[in-house]
Amino acid sequence: MSEKLELKPGNIVKLTAVRSNDLGVFLDARTGRTGDDILLHKAQQTREVTVGEEVEVYLYSDPKGRLTASMNLPQMKEGQVAYVMVINNSKDGAFVDIGAERGIFLPFTEMRGRPRKGDKIWVKLYRDKSGRPAVTMKVEDDLRKAAKPAENVKPGDLVTGSVYNETEQGVFIFTKERNIALLHQLEIINPPKIGEELTVRVTYVREDGRLNVTQRPLKQEAIDDDAEVIMAMLKARSGQIPYSDASAPEIIKEKFKMSKSAFKRAVGRLLKAGLVRQEDGWLYLIEDIPDGHK
Repeated sequence: MSEKLELKPGNIVKLTAVRSNDLGVFLDARTGRTGDDILLHKAQQTREVTVGEEVEVYLYSDPKGRLTASMNLPQMKEGQVAYVMVINNSKDGAFVDIGAERGIFLPFTEMRGRPRKGDKIWVKLYRDKSGRPAVTMKVEDDLRKAAKPAENVKPGDLVTGSVYNETEQGVFIFTKERNIALLHQLEIINPPKIGEELTVRVTYVREDGRLNVTQRPLKQEAIDDDAEVIMAMLKARSGQIPYSDASAPEIIKEKFKMSKSAFKRAVGRLLKAGLVRQEDGWLYLIEDIPDGHK
């Protein structure tokens, strides 16, 4: 590739300052024509640049389409993947911050979900068909290659990471330890957005070092939460409800949003604690059992 072809938006190059004016310095575009020289504005200089000095710059197009330079270098190179912030949305997509002078375009066609300003997402830097730098959220292959097998992790441990993809199986998370974790649909309590950071509990460590995780609390905590749901319904209904551990599973699921087994465990805990009484298919608060049902 010739040096002239390297001078295009998205490239990092070293150029020599050949003249200056009140706006800043002009960098030699190596075409032999001063009209092609590239402006490095004072606002885009991280330190004062003098004529004759060679300086490393990032090239981008200004609002009028002119090639412009900045000493604020991007934190990503073409082909790299990073976790970055969305800084703006447009009718055609969004823009993300990779540390360059201007935001980099994320087209709708390269999105996972619909990230909004302020969200953080995983992206890969590439060039679109016109040669301009852009990013894509389709990073699953790259993160699989960058991932490490989990070490010193066991079921019950908590791990933190960010969501990078969603399928019919569930959502995939890239942890801070660079492990890949699957949060299966059945283990989701609060559906996360693509890019969202989560802390989840490990349920299984696969032979290949990947993790299965859950948003569900430990069984003991879950029993406490489920018992609170039952107690809340009892208190809201004058201390009596027409449900018991003999009720049909589908009714329990509809009324309490929990499985029959979880319901039975929670009722057992309440019975053991002396908070409720179970009789003829009904549950009663011990302190509030109607006379007609004693």
